Amino acid sequence: MVMGLAACADTDKDKPLPDKPVEELYNNASKLMDKKSYKEAAKQFEEVERQHPYSQWATRAELMAAYANYQAMDYDNAVLALDQFIQLHPGNNNVAYAYYLRALCFYERLSDVRRDQSFAENALKGMQDIVSRFPETSFAKDAVLKIALINDHLAGAEMEVGRNYLKQQLYTAAVGRFRYVIEKYQTTSHVPEALHRLVESYLALGIPGEAKATAAVLGHNFPGSPWYEDSYRLLTANNLTPDDSGESWIGKAWHTVF
Repeated sequence: MVMGLAACADTDKDKPLPDKPVEELYNNASKLMDKKSYKEAAKQFEEVERQHPYSQWATRAELMAAYANYQAMDYDNAVLALDQFIQLHPGNNNVAYAYYLRALCFYERLSDVRRDQSFAENALKGMQDIVSRFPETSFAKDAVLKIALINDHLAGAEMEVGRNYLKQQLYTAAVGRFRYVIEKYQTTSHVPEALHRLVESYLALGIPGEAKATAAVLGHNFPGSPWYEDSYRLLTANNLTPDDSGESWIGKAWHTVF
């Protein structure tokens, strides 16, 4: 009997609201937003569009429903609503904000660097879209800052994998990860460590020329870094010194990467 009552309650909860004047629906939704009852507010805003699809309130309510879901941290429903808004109203004055809010729905779910990075990748694409589509807006300025943070996060994920390869003595695989950080995320905070880890990996692989060249790049660009001090100690322990005079991929990339 209890289960039956619960099922009825869920069914009632999912029923559409009775028809009401558009102003009443919208004002009720706004009041619910003020009370931070975001899920209830989202439903009210959705009812504005359902009951009065051709009113002047409907388009605004679509965006507000997405925002209410975002505030409720129901990011999936927010993204669905924003995708629909962008598709139906590409010329709307608020479309830049819709793109920005959509990107935030992914940005705020950046996961631990040890987990899947799909949210970070979607957030990066979303922020890049804003910069390219709406470069003069305040959203673009904030997107530029967030792009740097996302890239740092993605670089951190690559570093985590590389370190694990290094611990397992899978040095060639580790080199691939650290090199990728240097080539793709050269403006992030992870580059000094990536260079040092490359020195470690090259020495372990018996490729002293690459180790010396990499240490030279590290010393030239980050002379006061503790990572350079560690690399220098490693080299001297092997009777080597930093030297970029030989043929090395990092030497060829010197002027383009750094």
